[in-house]
Amino acid sequence: MERIIKRDIGRTGECLTVHLQKLGEDIAILVEGGRPHIGCAVLSVSRKSLTGDDSASCTTSVLNVTGHRDEEICRLLAETAAKKYGVTVTATGGFHIDHITPEEIRDVMDAVRSIADEI
Repeated sequence: MERIIKRDIGRTGECLTVHLQKLGEDIAILVEGGRPHIGCAVLSVSRKSLTGDDSASCTTSVLNVTGHRDEEICRLLAETAAKKYGVTVTATGGFHIDHITPEEIRDVMDAVRSIADEI
C-alpha cells in the first residue's frame, strides 16, 4: 500500500498532504502542509482494549519538538490506522502556518479527521 491523501484547508489556502507507506506488515505516515517540517514523531502499537470487550485499541508514544503542536494531527492518524489494521504505525511531520487562527486550526483538524476516516 502506498497512498497519498490530500485535503484543501479552506480559509488557509493551504493543502494538507498525508503519505501512507506499508513497511512489511506495518504502516508509516508522513504528514505535511503549510510550511512542512518535523514537529513530532508518534508510534502507535495495536493491542486489544484493556476493557475486556475484545475491541481494538493501541498504546501510543510521542516525541515532540519543543514548541511544536503537531501531536494532535499525527496521533489521530497513527492511532486510527493502528486500531483499524491491527499493526504498528508511525506518524511524523507537521503543518505550520504563521499566525494561524483558532478557526483555521479547526479547519485543519476537520481535514485531519476526514483523512483519518479514509485511511
